Amino acid sequence: MSESMGTHKRSLYCGELRPEHIGREMVLCGFVQRQRVLSNLIFIVLRDRTGISQLAFDDRTPKHLFEKAGSIRSEYVISAKGVVRQRESVNPDIPTGQVELYVSELKILSQAETPPFELRDDLNIKEELRLKHRYLDLRRPSVQQTLVTRHRIAKTARDYYDENGFVEIETPLLIKSTPEGARDYLVPSRVHPGEFYSLPQSPQLYKQLLMASGFDRYLQIAKCLRDEDLRADRQPEFTQIDTEMSFVDEEDVMAMAEGLIQRLYKEILGQDVSLPLRRIPYDEAMARFGSDKPDTRFGLELTDLSSVVARTEFKVFAGAVQNGGSVRAINAKGLSTALTRKEIDKLVDFVKVYGAKGLAYTRLTAEAESSSYEKFLSEEEKAGIRQAVGAEAGDVILIVGDGDNDIVYAALGALRLEIARRCGLIDESRHDILWITDFPLFEYDRDNDRFVARHHPFTHPKDSDIDLMESDPSACKAKAYDMVINGYEAGGGSIRINDPALQRRMFKAIGFTEEEAQAQFGFLLEAFRYGVPPHGGIAFGLDRLVMVLTGTDNIKDVIAFPKLQNASDPMSECPSPVAQRQLEELHIAIVTDDSSK
Repeated sequence: MSESMGTHKRSLYCGELRPEHIGREMVLCGFVQRQRVLSNLIFIVLRDRTGISQLAFDDRTPKHLFEKAGSIRSEYVISAKGVVRQRESVNPDIPTGQVELYVSELKILSQAETPPFELRDDLNIKEELRLKHRYLDLRRPSVQQTLVTRHRIAKTARDYYDENGFVEIETPLLIKSTPEGARDYLVPSRVHPGEFYSLPQSPQLYKQLLMASGFDRYLQIAKCLRDEDLRADRQPEFTQIDTEMSFVDEEDVMAMAEGLIQRLYKEILGQDVSLPLRRIPYDEAMARFGSDKPDTRFGLELTDLSSVVARTEFKVFAGAVQNGGSVRAINAKGLSTALTRKEIDKLVDFVKVYGAKGLAYTRLTAEAESSSYEKFLSEEEKAGIRQAVGAEAGDVILIVGDGDNDIVYAALGALRLEIARRCGLIDESRHDILWITDFPLFEYDRDNDRFVARHHPFTHPKDSDIDLMESDPSACKAKAYDMVINGYEAGGGSIRINDPALQRRMFKAIGFTEEEAQAQFGFLLEAFRYGVPPHGGIAFGLDRLVMVLTGTDNIKDVIAFPKLQNASDPMSECPSPVAQRQLEELHIAIVTDDSSK
């Protein structure tokens, strides 16, 4: 049976017990990690979120209390009163290892069944089982420490921005749907039949309206939601450290963001970050790394071979160049032993995931050479490729060619990361922090045969490129910037358009009619009529910041109750059906696959 707390109010946390408490009566509360019975001795390891302490019972313990201690099982919730004493067997590996609580009173506050898995940090079980019982998984010390670190990061951000004059303001969760970009999560309205709210993908429009309202420095730890296909580092709902500033340019916003990162690294990791951070223009990042979020802690940079093979008779290479794409290579220097033919075959399959039709290779070992493509080239072309990539014995040349440069970049950008991971080339002790700047303002949407905003349609073009918006949109650059940490986009932002005429031009450039722009964004355009200062901002992904600062590569590790890859929660079993009465109140009918045929 469970007992009430009574006078057993906690004196301190389990992880706080120290030699200076010897001789004092204390009350500890927590979960039982384990119990050991040694003849006339019983030891219980008690755990809370701060650590563990040992409870002791011996032959001087009253019989009823000794028997109660013997009945305790793992994960029971208990409180124990007693006197702190020196341990006979000191454990130097834990902060509380010199002392123990000699128990005089013990209360079982809640009994526990045997958990479906051991609650220890080195467990190796399926993720779905852990998330099914996430409340148990959250008891593990490493998971708790990660969430404590998340709290510290959020608090540090709030303190930093408060010191710099920012005002924290909450923006609505039920907003107007603006379907440009990722899919919205829609919420049906009961009182407005047939109409819907949207859950925010970001507070973008509202923080711009706050700038129009005179709040020149805004902050929000904002929950955002996007109904998009998930990847390992994405969740349908995520949290942003969201900011906006008035009367600023790119330099001001970037400097303020750098200050936050410097503060976080110092307070969370005790590391110094030198400012200003280095910058790489978007075009250079793509050419060198095949990615706009490059991890530059290792080499494997891309080499453009297009000029070398432009007139080759090998149609795979020549065709890629002639069709407006390129042929590019990675030289995996000194990795011919690690990248065996079998491993290269796996990499061929790997790049196909990113749209590449194949992966050409030349493997140069000390004993022999092998190549999938050199027999189709002239000696001059073969020598030109080797010279261009700086090939030597022991290297492996890996080449992707395609008429679509996006495919070449995506395949080789992912390939360099995969090789680095497989071959241990990444120095995990280093933190690689940089800016990517000068992004394209637009990108081409092949599915809809039109240009769309690369970030969002409120991003200001470079002043020198404004007249390219209509005449040459692919050449138009944006006043946009992303902060990249260890190959993750940690934050991104831009200077915003504050001129209503330019904003209308932007809408027109991405295919909006005047009527469509007014229907979706009329309230913003209306606000712009009454004066709005130049403004810009940045949003950091809190989840990703926690990932890089805690050293995990799984975003689910840093969220208390995450979703699986299919956006479901195995613990609460959502999404789930709802009662017919609820659907009727919302004027919604479910259309099944059969009835839709």
